[in-house]
Amino acid sequence: MQAAATTPAAKLSMTQVLLCGAMIVTLSMGIRHGFGLWLQPITMERGWTRETFAFALAIQNIAWGLAGPFAGMLADRFGAFKVLIVGGLLYSLGLVLMALSTSGLAFTGSAGLLVGMAQSGTTYAVIYGVIGRNVPAEKRSWAMGVAAAAGSFGQFLMVPVENWLISGTGWQNALFYLALAALLILPFAFGLREPKAAGPVGHQQSIMQALREAFGYRSFQLLMAGYFVCGFQVVFIGVHMPSYLKDHGLSPQVATYALALIGLFNVFGTYAAGSLGQRIPKRYLLSGIYALRSVAIVTFLMAPLTPTSVYIFSAVMGVLWLSTVPPTNAVVAQIFGVQHMSMLGGFVFFSHQIGSFLGVWLGGKLYDMSGSYDIVWWLAVAFGVMAALINLPVRETAIVRPQVAAA
Repeated sequence: MQAAATTPAAKLSMTQVLLCGAMIVTLSMGIRHGFGLWLQPITMERGWTRETFAFALAIQNIAWGLAGPFAGMLADRFGAFKVLIVGGLLYSLGLVLMALSTSGLAFTGSAGLLVGMAQSGTTYAVIYGVIGRNVPAEKRSWAMGVAAAAGSFGQFLMVPVENWLISGTGWQNALFYLALAALLILPFAFGLREPKAAGPVGHQQSIMQALREAFGYRSFQLLMAGYFVCGFQVVFIGVHMPSYLKDHGLSPQVATYALALIGLFNVFGTYAAGSLGQRIPKRYLLSGIYALRSVAIVTFLMAPLTPTSVYIFSAVMGVLWLSTVPPTNAVVAQIFGVQHMSMLGGFVFFSHQIGSFLGVWLGGKLYDMSGSYDIVWWLAVAFGVMAALINLPVRETAIVRPQVAAA
């Protein structure tokens, strides 16, 4: 006998979801992408080591990852709107306190814990949950690519803006202006206010059932392991590359252009990844992205370091930067469905953030110990090869649930 079902509430329009979701991701991802520009002015004025700054951003990434599953649970249960409102307010508060912090502990609490928690409620896991529930499965990967491309455009747009703010108003005032920008998340959150469902539709899982199923499923474990590598690579490069380039005699303007190029080319990379995810197996797409990242890093390290080589590397890495996000999340929805998608996406992203924590923290720690970033660059290469191999056995087909089969 089949489980009783009720008629679901009307869905939001795909245009509305993509427009509001894209603007929120543009703001939330764009603001954080330029944080590496603050490393030198803050550490020089406060008299801190690079490890102090890097540790705060490492805590930010781990807090983002830890809070992500809970933000996802709340968004799945009560709707993304409420989570986005709280996240936007926390983001603004964290940026203000980041500017006012005068000790490493206070900076870790503001730039680390508060901003990290805010990002968990204003970025991909929550937005992709809304997309999963309101966009048809045959367009889901493409729609996720559009949202990710918006985040990439935010990175391209915000880096020169943040550099201009730091140069023109000072690093503290620049953070105050960003705090005001973060409040713009709130009006766009109203566009993602989903109607309440009339009742359960088909088979419904509890949170614990969904977690036991996902963590016991081999492909979910492999996706988490691959996403760990993504976090390690992109956050290490995003935070430490400006200082790496300055250490080698290149001007701060080169670093600004490099981060902006990453954001610009990521627009094309994430959109292309979302579109390709509708046409080819996503495991092959993910494996290829990770392999190409390792090739790009090795080529960058072996070539003479010039502004031209930096710009070429940034463009290539930009294409590959967040291109893992749409296919990874689309596979999660494809395997497990959309009922608990924000929560499961949050757990996969938690693995990403463990990698982010290690990438940004080890970057500062090993630099202070050795005076060089070389060890971390080569760790990024080795992890990329590992992730390319890990993603190949992922099974993308929908999981067969015994209780559904019995029904």
